[in-house]
Amino acid sequence: MTTEKLDLSSPDLVNENFEKLAELFPNCVTESAEGKAIDFDLLKQELNHAVVEGNKERYRLEWPGKKEAIVTANLPTTKTLRPIREDSVDFDNTENLYIEGDNLEVLKLLQESYLGKIKMIYIDPPYNTGKDFVYKDNFTQDSEEYKQESGQKDEYNQRLFQNADTSGRYHSDWLSMLFPRLKLARNLLTEDGAVFISIDDNELGNLIKLCDEIFGEANFIATFLWEKRKTRENRKEVSTRHDYIVCYARDRAAVSRVLGLMEMDDEAKSRYKNPDNDPRGVWTSVPAIAQAGHGTKNQFYTLITPSGREVDPPSGSCWRYTKTRMDEAIADNRIWFGSDGGGVPRIKKFITEGQQGLTVETIWWAKEVGTNDSAKRELTKLFNGTAVFDTPKPTGLISRMLEIASEESSIVLDFFSGSAPLADAVLSHNALKSNSQKFILVQIPEETESGSEAYKAGYNNLCEIGKERIRRAAKKVKKETEADIDYGFRVYRLDESNMQDVYYKPQEYTQDNLELFSDNVKPDRTADDLLAQVMLDWGLPLSLKIEQVDINGKRVFKVAENSLFACFDDGIDEAFAKEIAKDEPLRIVFKDSGFKDDTAKTNVKQLLKQLSPETEMKVI
Repeated sequence: MTTEKLDLSSPDLVNENFEKLAELFPNCVTESAEGKAIDFDLLKQELNHAVVEGNKERYRLEWPGKKEAIVTANLPTTKTLRPIREDSVDFDNTENLYIEGDNLEVLKLLQESYLGKIKMIYIDPPYNTGKDFVYKDNFTQDSEEYKQESGQKDEYNQRLFQNADTSGRYHSDWLSMLFPRLKLARNLLTEDGAVFISIDDNELGNLIKLCDEIFGEANFIATFLWEKRKTRENRKEVSTRHDYIVCYARDRAAVSRVLGLMEMDDEAKSRYKNPDNDPRGVWTSVPAIAQAGHGTKNQFYTLITPSGREVDPPSGSCWRYTKTRMDEAIADNRIWFGSDGGGVPRIKKFITEGQQGLTVETIWWAKEVGTNDSAKRELTKLFNGTAVFDTPKPTGLISRMLEIASEESSIVLDFFSGSAPLADAVLSHNALKSNSQKFILVQIPEETESGSEAYKAGYNNLCEIGKERIRRAAKKVKKETEADIDYGFRVYRLDESNMQDVYYKPQEYTQDNLELFSDNVKPDRTADDLLAQVMLDWGLPLSLKIEQVDINGKRVFKVAENSLFACFDDGIDEAFAKEIAKDEPLRIVFKDSGFKDDTAKTNVKQLLKQLSPETEMKVI
């Protein structure tokens, strides 16, 4: 039994009046920078019979913090990605990536290396149910403000907070979180690329308006309904059996179609038969008529069937072919008049001709792609009975997206990767289809709850779960299929720049303390760290093959054969330059402090220009 505490204060009349107005005019309740508010302009209109002059009306999505969200998307970053070889599998050869850290910063870092290269993006962002965590982005605050406002801060100084539905900026904070991420993600899509976003009723309307603004209303593809459960929830007012997957194209007008056809199932294939033993193989048929309003006068005529019966197109219709083309099709045995030769004509479609398959439908049934329950069972089985994640998505659901929106060697991205179902689906897809698709996953290392099964099993954050899932899924697929595919992945972790502050702001240091930074590189950074930052800065994909060779006693990284040579050792001199010039690399990079002396630095540059004129040399 609990005892209510005395309020010991007078009634909050303003709050009471607010609640009364909200009950009478719910459409006038809005959100401001300070929280929930009343839109007084709209309230005035509700209390008038005539149009009240006020702010100019326009059709667009607005929310408090939108301008800040635009600024956040456009702010540059000096952060970098540091390779974690010990967590990776086949680091030097794999083309798959797993990146730990705030996805906003990571998306910024990928802008040059993956601009226009991602064929498909799938994300499962927070649904904004009032219980899940979202990111709060503000890069203008000092450290004390940062700590005070932070609801939760991870080891990378990135902020997470639980966006409760009682918050005055409940929708606004969610929109401000998602806007810059989708804006940056759009840049990464290929011209014929598509994005799929899982969501439920809480933010479906706002998500579509947000995507209309970022991708353009003309690039809307569909809102797919996914049957996420088969059972009825009797304890609720309405049993919700579906979620949504919103799909947009990068540029729908640039290509003939964004989504491909689904592979025909046995039921669809059974419709193809060969009753007339046509040597071209099995076929199905479609009506030989079209709407009259779309036809020309040459498509209105009386047709004589092989049995001699006269047939006219139905009222309001015309023949799909002109008389001349119809006669040619009949002569080529491409028109079917039924087994007796007297039926209504139909056009034969052979399974061996053209692109065959099924047009994807807007409803994705559980029996075809899986449910929340089947996804959890799938993951629990992979982890030997431990339920490491509560809300995974089924690999069958993501496989459907891969089937219709990716190609044989596409790069696909998930920057809210959770338990990493996209990687699992890609591995299976590649093995079964003999494809070579590559995945990029991004996940902030959100801590697991102390009492959860995942925590008890030794998984302290979501990244540890995701990486382990990929390792286990790879072993499972390899054992079941013995397919020769890429089972590895490179792990990178978001961190501050490898370079000292003086590298970016030399004007803020005096001659007296510049000696402290004779080496621009932070002392705890490795050659692997430097290589990753150089690749990002030069716009090279992090998935390129990396070799390590010894040249004149120095460790040299060769990226994609001769696309980039990097050596961060000390003592670089003329003899080394002559040797490395024999390979004629397109690019080469050294540490600024790595040359034997200033003379050697000048001579190395001149020798490379002379011996390998196409080589572009830079220093860090």
